Amino acid sequence: MGQDGFAVKRGGGGGGGALPTTRPAQRGVRGRQIQKTFNNVKITILCGFVTILVLRGTIGVGNLSPASMENDEQRIIEETERILREIRSDGGDPSEPQDLEAINPNVTYTLGPKITDWDEQRRHWLSQNPQFPSFVRGKPRILLVTGSPPSPCDNAIGDHYLLKAIKNKIDYCRIHGIEIIYNMAHLDKELAGYWAKLPLIRRLMLSHPEVEWIWWMDSDALFTDMVFEIPLQKYETYNFVLHGYPDLLFDKHSWIALNTGSFLFRNCQWSLDLLDAWAPMGPKGPIRDEAGKVLTAYLDGRPAFEADDQSALIYLLITKKDEWFDKVFVENQYYLHGYWVGLVDKYEEMLEKHHPGLGDERWPFVTHFVGCKPCGSYGDYPLQRCLKSMERAFNFADNQVLQIYGFKHRGLLTPKIKRIRNETATPSNDLRLIVLCDMLLRQCSPLADVVIWRKSSSRELLGADSGRAKSYTCKESHGTWNFPPLVYNIT
Repeated sequence: MGQDGFAVKRGGGGGGGALPTTRPAQRGVRGRQIQKTFNNVKITILCGFVTILVLRGTIGVGNLSPASMENDEQRIIEETERILREIRSDGGDPSEPQDLEAINPNVTYTLGPKITDWDEQRRHWLSQNPQFPSFVRGKPRILLVTGSPPSPCDNAIGDHYLLKAIKNKIDYCRIHGIEIIYNMAHLDKELAGYWAKLPLIRRLMLSHPEVEWIWWMDSDALFTDMVFEIPLQKYETYNFVLHGYPDLLFDKHSWIALNTGSFLFRNCQWSLDLLDAWAPMGPKGPIRDEAGKVLTAYLDGRPAFEADDQSALIYLLITKKDEWFDKVFVENQYYLHGYWVGLVDKYEEMLEKHHPGLGDERWPFVTHFVGCKPCGSYGDYPLQRCLKSMERAFNFADNQVLQIYGFKHRGLLTPKIKRIRNETATPSNDLRLIVLCDMLLRQCSPLADVVIWRKSSSRELLGADSGRAKSYTCKESHGTWNFPPLVYNIT
């Protein structure tokens, strides 16, 4: 098109009109020369930049200026944050087909197909698989379940404390012979957040018929009494055990009457039925929002926010008490859930006056950091206060484990440890009886073959000179500990 216009322009000139056609041509040539020169300059600059990069790689980063290194570090940080943002956005793979199924607000939500004969199915499975008994050495098999969201924490320190929390739970489970599962998947996209535990517990019940009790524990709850054991014989006629106060539940309808951060479900038909009755308020969106309004209006002290699993359970047990509550044990004799605010600053006093194995306010079984969100970007308490308190709780519990091996933390706020006893050339003849001697005995099988004797210490083991002794009692220099976890009957 440009050439056609140029020809028309030439044909329109007069007989002596060569100049109108030659001047534009000269300007065009000059413009192309300028453009060519400019391109050459750009190429030269680009080559120079590449040369600098090559020299940088050859010489090494150490010879570059501090400012350049800081810029490189900043770019790395920005790239890391970008990747984390992409992961947290949970956009999914665009090539995957989208699930177009939506929750119908007019249909009651269910966790899965209705099961009505689970007790019979489970009994049959156990009879067909005797290698997987539901009771081991006379004790019911327990599965501890905990977990965290599938995406990284909003801050790195949150992931660090999640790691400490799972280490704490693994220690307790290893000591007491409990199986543990750590979940990081949302099994039901509608039941995220508080509600994610419900479909997980149901799935584990059905997948592990050999397990008698499913024990849920929030990621922000820590064991702080590593000796205490849940008295399961106390709950032989119950199917659901959680911490709470019946008077707050039925007299005051308090929204904190129960706590669902740590509870036990028996693997049975009743539990499946309760999960089915518990779940309908959980689907995210309008259902959860409207249910939250109902719960806020009904429960004393509850703030206005979407429905949560704890409030929904309290509402269910109050409104349908006759149907459910006879199989629910509300425990408050020990701290299956211990509110951290009144506990973490008293650990030194507990060490001075009491001993592990009590599980109550004197030495809390579980310290639960309700209101702290170390993994999130918000919380009810200042982040630094929460992190400091969690560090104290973790080290308080970790000392009880490290003492077995002759170490302890230098303080409750430091990860550094120190030796508290020297090694000997004959460790089997000088086995130290420490606060956690009960744990050591639990792990020995058969117990009759254990020989434990120590003569010169403020802590000693009283009994006969042989592992065949009928009983042992832990004794401190200030007196004898007369409580069941540290009294052993060996046959």
